[in-house]
Amino acid sequence: MKLRLETAAMDALTVRLFDAIDESNMAWIMAADEALRRAFDHALIDLIPSYTTLLVHYDCQKLTFAQATTLVRSALRNLTPADAQKGQLHEIPVWYDESVGPELPTVAKRAGLSVEALIERHCSHDYCVFALGFAPGYGFMGLVDEAIATPRLKTPRRRVAAGSVGIADRQTAIYPLLSPGGWNILGRTAVPLFEHAKRGEPLLRPGDKVRFKAISQAEFEAAGGDTTPLEERS
Repeated sequence: MKLRLETAAMDALTVRLFDAIDESNMAWIMAADEALRRAFDHALIDLIPSYTTLLVHYDCQKLTFAQATTLVRSALRNLTPADAQKGQLHEIPVWYDESVGPELPTVAKRAGLSVEALIERHCSHDYCVFALGFAPGYGFMGLVDEAIATPRLKTPRRRVAAGSVGIADRQTAIYPLLSPGGWNILGRTAVPLFEHAKRGEPLLRPGDKVRFKAISQAEFEAAGGDTTPLEERS
């Protein structure tokens, strides 16, 4: 860990701890999150953890820039990583099928695997939630096994169904609501991520872990899943 402070705005600092994305970063990022919340207390407006950084938005009527930077350095001086078990583990059931996951055969072929083996690989790792963004409740997760890592689509879809589970490079994610998207879609879940986000309590939070579990179409439908095939890219 190498602490660097960058000015993000007149009332915000980017606290950079790392340069490269790695799952091991998150124990430090979450420890920094706790320490900074305590240090800034009522002067804190928002604190956003991410892959390698934290954005600290503070009340500039309560703290000067110099005071804010001093608080950051003091709070993180003797930082130790958080307990890796502190984040919540979410098991997300996914129906992997070409009708709702059109890139399933393409990604499998690229990796030199059968579709069944690809699904097994995708379900064999507990993914760390690095950050939230793009859409309410959308968690960027990783790191995907290098063998199945796949570049984003050259032409994004205009409409990706809510619950779609995809891969882009070495990250994986779940689309919480109908939206455009350029990730390789492998399947779909009935877990309502957007409903949690609308209530101000996103299901996934940075530092959490996600474990995907393959289920049948019958199980997916029983959970309220929408089996409408994903439309072709256009």
